[in-house]
Amino acid sequence: MHEENKPAANGCGKIRSGTQNEAALLALMEKTGYSMVQENGQRKFGGPPPGWEGPPPPRGCEVFVGKIPRDMYEDELVPVFERAGKIYEFRLMMEFSGENRGYAFVMYTTKEEAQLAIKILNNYEIRPGKFIGVCVSLDNCRLFIGAIPKEKKKEDILNEMKKVTEGVVDVIVYPNATDKTKNRGFAFVEYESHRAAAVARRRLIPGTFQLWGHTIQVDWADPEKEVDEETMQRVKVLYVRNLMISTTEDTIKAEFNKFKPGVVERVKKLRDYAFVHFFHREDAVAAMSVMNGKCIDGASVEVTLAKPVNKEGTWKQHFNGQTSPGSENLLGFPVKPASLSVRLNGQHSPGPPEAERCTYPFFPGIKLTPVSMYSLKSSHFSSAAMRLDYFCNKNNWAPPEYYLYSTTSQDGKVLLVYKVLIPTIADGSQSYFMPDKLCTTVEAAKELAAQFALLHLAPEQAYITLLPLNAA
Repeated sequence: MHEENKPAANGCGKIRSGTQNEAALLALMEKTGYSMVQENGQRKFGGPPPGWEGPPPPRGCEVFVGKIPRDMYEDELVPVFERAGKIYEFRLMMEFSGENRGYAFVMYTTKEEAQLAIKILNNYEIRPGKFIGVCVSLDNCRLFIGAIPKEKKKEDILNEMKKVTEGVVDVIVYPNATDKTKNRGFAFVEYESHRAAAVARRRLIPGTFQLWGHTIQVDWADPEKEVDEETMQRVKVLYVRNLMISTTEDTIKAEFNKFKPGVVERVKKLRDYAFVHFFHREDAVAAMSVMNGKCIDGASVEVTLAKPVNKEGTWKQHFNGQTSPGSENLLGFPVKPASLSVRLNGQHSPGPPEAERCTYPFFPGIKLTPVSMYSLKSSHFSSAAMRLDYFCNKNNWAPPEYYLYSTTSQDGKVLLVYKVLIPTIADGSQSYFMPDKLCTTVEAAKELAAQFALLHLAPEQAYITLLPLNAA
């Protein structure tokens, strides 16, 4: 708890010393009965609170707080967050200087309290002109494992991962779009805890670790975003995975109408997955129960409720393998005609109106480290073209090649479209992609083509982001 005797501004704009900071924190501890410990760059308040019995709260009870003023501490923050419910643990990330790092994690005792905190404190004006961001935070328990031999089955991968790492709960493997007897060359490994996943990642990450004689790729998978129950109760769209490429929208509609004719409003199919829209929610739920695991054109399909976009959560940060605000691991809704929606790796890129939320002050003396673009997460790229480049690199493919075509509209306007070629896709799947929309600028045409390619190459990692493309 001891900090440098450094002046800091309190909520009223007055300067207070390190001694005053310490006195304020001691007063908070005395008032609440909570303990406080500082370790590993963070200060923990509670965890558990006084008189707590039993295990810690389940996943979904923790929220991430960003854009905290650097000179604000628990004595000011805790009372604000107590408005939403009982705090189990408050973790404020700290600098060596004694300032906070601008973000914290608040764990409540129930999911309902965490949801209430998001509802009432996201964009809350914590100080005049200073607005904090609050969203759900999930411990990441899932790793992405790439460069897996495509002939390996789920059982093979599960058994092998259990041999080399501890705490494996499940393995998620998706069949190849064109050959259902093969996997897609990657898998997601679910662990019993974030700690178990982190230990496994450290063991596998050096790049020298091999499975079945192959050097594998290891990275954090982006955790699934939990959509609140109230929102999910309104969903009437189903996400259908593992379809045959040749299966048509008409076939899908006919299959889902079999158990009750006329219930399907429309179907949107993209490559080997589709979104089935129903007129009424109760019919969607009933169809999900009936159709999950059924065969359509020889393929056993997986059917779940589509997760809608949380439009309020459009900002995010990455800290220690955690995905925070705006992480939308969504299987969302079809694109609108005037623009193309893209989803990748569960990340939601803020559009131009959110740009200010992604900026931070650059202070003199801040240490800068050279970094390769490919060492970043895909969430750091707002450009679809850069996302596609990142995706190809991660899969050991050659960079995408763009070929520009033009035509003239009836009113004499030059319209443009790009074809994207990815030379090293060698599994028999489509290696070039061209959208069915024309654009009036080169930049918009390239973005649209990259988005179109991503939608077909990475539906299982998709997320929705609307870009204002000038499509004809």
